Amino acid sequence: MEEIPAKRRKLDHSSQNSGVITSTGLSGSAFAMQAGELLKEEKVAYENDLVGVDDLLHKVKASIEGTKSHEFLPVLEAAAKLNKLHHVKVPFPNPKPPSDSNYKVSFERPTVFNVVGSYVSRTMTRSQRDHAVDMIVAMPEAMLQAKDYLDMRYFYKRAYFLAVIANAVQVDLKGIVNTSFEYLCGNPLLPILSLQPEPTHGESQRSQLDYRIRIIPCAPDGFMPTSKLLPGAAMIRKSAHEDKDHSSQPTPFYNSTLKAEACFPSYLRLLRQAEKNCPGFKDACMLGRIWLQQRGLGGAMSQGGFGSFEWAVLLALLLQGRSGKKNASLSTSLTSTQLFKALVQFLSVTSFAEKPYVLGPGNPSQEELVEPGPVLYDSARHLNIAFKMSSWSATILQHHAKQTNSLLSNSAVEQFTPTFITKADAPLQLFDLVARLRCEDGSEEDASRQGRNWGFANKVYSVLERAFGDRARLVYVFVPGLDKWPLSKSAVNKTSTIDVGILFNPANMSRQVDHGPSSEEKEEAKEFRRFWGDKAELRRFADGSILETLIWKSTTPTELCEEITRYSLRLHLNAGLLEGDLTFYGHGFASLVPIKDTDAAAFNAARKAFSSFERHIRDLEDLPLHVRQLAPTCPELRHTSIKAPFGPSKSGPRPMETVLSFEVSGKWPENLAAVQRTKVAFLLKIASLLEQAKPEIRTYVGLGGVESDVQNLAFLDVVYDSGASFRLRIQSDLEEALLERRTKDKTTDERVRAQSATLLAALRRSCTQLPLLTQTVSTFATRFPALSPSIRLLKHWFNAHMLGCHFNEELIELVVLGVFSKNPASAPSSASTGFLQALLFLAHWDWRTEPLVVDTSGEMSPAAHATVSTRLEAWRQIDPNMNRVALIAATTHDYESGTTYTTLGGQARPSRVVATRMTALARSASRLVKERGIELEPKTLFTPSLKDYDVLIHLNSKAAKNALRTYETDDYDGVDVARHSKFKNLDERTGQDPLPLAQHPVVTFLDQLHASYNGTLLLFHGAEDDLVIGGIWNPGMEKRSFKPNLPSCYRPVVGEEGAVELNKDALLAEIARIGGSMVDRIEIKAV
Repeated sequence: MEEIPAKRRKLDHSSQNSGVITSTGLSGSAFAMQAGELLKEEKVAYENDLVGVDDLLHKVKASIEGTKSHEFLPVLEAAAKLNKLHHVKVPFPNPKPPSDSNYKVSFERPTVFNVVGSYVSRTMTRSQRDHAVDMIVAMPEAMLQAKDYLDMRYFYKRAYFLAVIANAVQVDLKGIVNTSFEYLCGNPLLPILSLQPEPTHGESQRSQLDYRIRIIPCAPDGFMPTSKLLPGAAMIRKSAHEDKDHSSQPTPFYNSTLKAEACFPSYLRLLRQAEKNCPGFKDACMLGRIWLQQRGLGGAMSQGGFGSFEWAVLLALLLQGRSGKKNASLSTSLTSTQLFKALVQFLSVTSFAEKPYVLGPGNPSQEELVEPGPVLYDSARHLNIAFKMSSWSATILQHHAKQTNSLLSNSAVEQFTPTFITKADAPLQLFDLVARLRCEDGSEEDASRQGRNWGFANKVYSVLERAFGDRARLVYVFVPGLDKWPLSKSAVNKTSTIDVGILFNPANMSRQVDHGPSSEEKEEAKEFRRFWGDKAELRRFADGSILETLIWKSTTPTELCEEITRYSLRLHLNAGLLEGDLTFYGHGFASLVPIKDTDAAAFNAARKAFSSFERHIRDLEDLPLHVRQLAPTCPELRHTSIKAPFGPSKSGPRPMETVLSFEVSGKWPENLAAVQRTKVAFLLKIASLLEQAKPEIRTYVGLGGVESDVQNLAFLDVVYDSGASFRLRIQSDLEEALLERRTKDKTTDERVRAQSATLLAALRRSCTQLPLLTQTVSTFATRFPALSPSIRLLKHWFNAHMLGCHFNEELIELVVLGVFSKNPASAPSSASTGFLQALLFLAHWDWRTEPLVVDTSGEMSPAAHATVSTRLEAWRQIDPNMNRVALIAATTHDYESGTTYTTLGGQARPSRVVATRMTALARSASRLVKERGIELEPKTLFTPSLKDYDVLIHLNSKAAKNALRTYETDDYDGVDVARHSKFKNLDERTGQDPLPLAQHPVVTFLDQLHASYNGTLLLFHGAEDDLVIGGIWNPGMEKRSFKPNLPSCYRPVVGEEGAVELNKDALLAEIARIGGSMVDRIEIKAV
């Protein structure tokens, strides 16, 4: 069935900015189909999954109806009597009734019961955190008085009413349910009764899902005088700590809680009407529940105060409109996915934390809308449905909505998985800075009765938001939730800490000097000095301006932001004065690489050295052809190498790879072998000219190990006295044309065509795609300072788990680049956040069916995305076992091939086995991040597990270091190698500079093993200086029938005629012989 297009309607409201809910991206048939499948999996089969709920509800109702009424008693006397006779302590909210209170309470048998919430509307999901069935019990009006809304009277009576009900249910349903008290959505004014069915409850059929029933007392419908409960009214006129004549503060939270107590039936009718009028309403509510849950948002105050109920009510009010269906913001004919997208768009463009947003008919007065927090005002019920939300929770809700809306507006990218599957609630993956703050002593209740720690949390948020200003995109405060407690005890909250998460603006977070108001702006300057204290100083600048100024001592962005946090909290809240009061998390990641303050300068120095090298090449006058381009292709020149350039090294200089292109010329020989010889001649000429023109330059022409004379075999190492070293290779346009001609020539032998295709791919990779990638990554590294350290951390993670030798570095860079480029406005601003988000992507990336597409320009067409997907499908049909290609990765510049960064020499990099291991390790790491939270120890993510390997080859570090240094006086013929003296003053090499290293000896050894034992022993290794190589035997080759030309070394199986098995001992002995002194020992896994 085709989706009905959404109508575009303007939200007409005089008290706010006009917003438009459009049908942007609403077509998405694939997204709608996937959402439909998700709903099928998530829908609860209530008869089978929640067995016995209705019977238990009837028993609970009967128990409550059988409770005896009693007349008015003094509140403390009634509570003491209930505790003494039945051991049920009345859950009075704080502050409890004073000892001299003359309030009186009674109990009348309730007659109004209603089952409300997601159970009755059938919008539960199987994966939701808690399957709660809510039953409201209206307090009879005979128990209440007209002015009970004052001074906590209603809440005291409500608590006593609940305690009497709890005692009755506890007695009547003993052995059937476990009873306890808890707070409704974490609201400390609203205790409720929780009934958890006993696991041994004798049912013929066991419930598939754990559930509980919540008994929620409420006021009679329409009981509260909404005109008197305005946000600015002070309903708590006195307390035990205040004089009677003391002027009370406004109590907006208290007032909204009172109004909400009388709105349960009204909202039940609203939601029922929406379900009746809009067929897609229920499914849209389920999708909203899943979306909120994946982002850690919920109805509880500790989860942001915006959950599935608020989502459903907001959607119903938008469907209802301002004054009936004619002016509805959303059409009832929209499908569930269209409704979901429309509401996400509404949340993304509506800043109701800054300006009140009114829903429903009428024009409420300004007095009704003035609240310190977010306002979504339901004018029909005179209630702010966002009263449980804080300013920071509304901000993060809009942040998530903007991200999702941006994703859903781009039909060319994967929309379903990031929207509904990927978890986005881990603090270290979401925030750039996470801190834990010990609450100040005495941080009990605020004036509005929000609960313990909330007043302090509001102060922390206000201070940090002001302190960071445009440095931070988002400040979020995690206030811990409140636990359940037994009926016989009082509620206890032992938590005395709050967590703070900050998402920085990368453009401003490293600013060391903050400019305040001018000295002429007296009031602003006075306020600036009041907030910043002694840190503010008046300074004159070069342009003649005199400004209030802040000078920060820290140099790195992270340390600078920590300094601001410590100073501002210490100044205004006396927080962080003692050791342990303020703790920052996530520091350990930078020290693992390690990432130093000087790294940026080292990378910039490498780029500067390359610019000098390029100028020297272009200045050469006697070259036969003019230089068209000299392009860098190595990680050092795009800020992504694990080790910074020019670092201390005992070996020779590490050359940085470059590619030299000449102008188009018809003088190149039309023979591939002759082209390679011509390149050698060019390199010799360039070497001679450089040494003549620049005495500080030394040059060395080298030949790579090649299997054919048509391969690119020569390079030129150029070494500067300053320490910079470059490896120069030459590109010939004719070479690419000749290889392409041989590849397409069907008269040529198939082996030659395959070889030409492999060489052509390698040529395009090194001479075309790598220069473009280097340019792109360098640009993004300049734009996003956290990109470079994030890439280096991910490379280190691959190496730590011995996967590095199976992946092209460029593929790892693309994974991180994809995290930063998918939504530049919300890109990570710290290395740890970028790294953890990249790990999360790897954990959820289904590379078997999804390509990696990195759109760095933001303008990649849907046709280009379709081309990449088609290429993946073609490879899966051609190579279903993924022997030649396992992953497909494409960029803006390279989307037709998809294998540039996932193959090398015609072989898959990585193979299917290695890619599977990568996914498993990433999932384990992401699970650990979620379980440990902010207390995660970064080292645990980089600790490899060696127990999975059949063979461990331990290398000799001393032998590897000795092989790193080569000199011009060394004999490379391999016949009579000179024995050098152990005494430096007698060694002829003393004083000589070592030659550039063609390849690390460990890498050379590993390449030899790969070439010799590929298919027999799968080897794993990390960084080039790691001293352990892991190996796994191929189970398909261990035992087979004897035949000629077996692929490896086999021996007869004792007792089995004609059967042979892999001679592992001989193979390992051969490996030890090949490695020589470099192999220290070989460890074999015990069977």
